[in-house]
Amino acid sequence: MLPLKDDIPSEGFPYVTAGLILLNALIFILPVSMGKNAQTFVTAFGATPYELTRHVDIPPLIQMPVFLTLFTSMFLHGGILHIGGNMLYLWIFGDNVEDAMGSVRFMIFYILCGVIAALAHIAIYPESTTPMVGASGAISGVLGAYLLLYPHARVLTLIVLFYFIRIVKLPALIILGFWIILQLLSGTMSLGSQMGQGGVAWFAHVGGFFAGIALVAIFKKKRVRFGILDRRRWMT
Repeated sequence: MLPLKDDIPSEGFPYVTAGLILLNALIFILPVSMGKNAQTFVTAFGATPYELTRHVDIPPLIQMPVFLTLFTSMFLHGGILHIGGNMLYLWIFGDNVEDAMGSVRFMIFYILCGVIAALAHIAIYPESTTPMVGASGAISGVLGAYLLLYPHARVLTLIVLFYFIRIVKLPALIILGFWIILQLLSGTMSLGSQMGQGGVAWFAHVGGFFAGIALVAIFKKKRVRFGILDRRRWMT
């Protein structure tokens, strides 16, 4: 299932959401322009569990404390599909969460979820020497917040199952509920394998998602109510 658009209009222009998308795009272009040095750049500034648990910097070296890679890693991506999928999810769900929190609090929330997501991955694979990159963990936090705030939102979704291709509107609860179940199942199946040496950081997604659920009450505006608690919507 690929979400394309939700039916909740933004209250105003989502400056932080748009700014994050632009920043990620610019940083994605930067290593690409380096040619042969692109992989070195991404490896150096990705969050490598071994470096962070051992407090060491392994080549390629960086001129800053390694703990800062918890922040730099969430603005790096491994390919066009990686960044494209992440930015699509951020654009669809980020604007409404930004509305609910306000721009400054949303920015802090986003970064905090990204850091927690990285720490969740590191806790599972503390000895991995493969750098983790991507905004997925932070965006997962946005999805967790969206689930509690707007579970009844209708999301235009592309469904592709072999020869079955349809575009349908589904409640956000179904889309995001299916998404987190998939992350949990995939993460569980990867345990004991070599996923710590590459592949998808499933537990970063899980950690970010539940961080978003845990933190949304702190960061949302007081006037904003949780849609998940709206009994009237559940009864219609």
